[in-house]
Amino acid sequence: MEKGFNVLDHTADIGIVAYGTNIETLFSNAAIGLFSLMTDLDTIKDVDQKLIELTAEDPEILLVEWLNELIYIFEVNHIVFKRFEIEELTEKRIKARCYGQHINPKHSTLEREIKAATYHMLRISKGDDGYQVTVIFDI
Repeated sequence: MEKGFNVLDHTADIGIVAYGTNIETLFSNAAIGLFSLMTDLDTIKDVDQKLIELTAEDPEILLVEWLNELIYIFEVNHIVFKRFEIEELTEKRIKARCYGQHINPKHSTLEREIKAATYHMLRISKGDDGYQVTVIFDI
């Protein structure tokens, strides 16, 4: 699998299709896709880290909670993450170490503001090549 995600055009919103050979890679690639919609990740260093632990009722809800937690951390702490080490991932729990960089939102070149990950069109599927998910973001 070459690319971890593709960007989707969506009326008044934006989305990605994320891929992964396993579920951990899928969650990581969805997060990378999220932040790549906000800024050029090549300009971000992985000098800051944060441990995130979440629980949810099922994998789809867990994925949305994961992405929305990352958006929340960005909004509150101004950290853009670019690398994710999934330490534990079950159908109802994720524990991940996230690496990125604090930015000054007033002086950085953010391409767009992402308000939230939504449940619209959300479904994690597994095929012969691995996992895939479509995520639409409210902008």
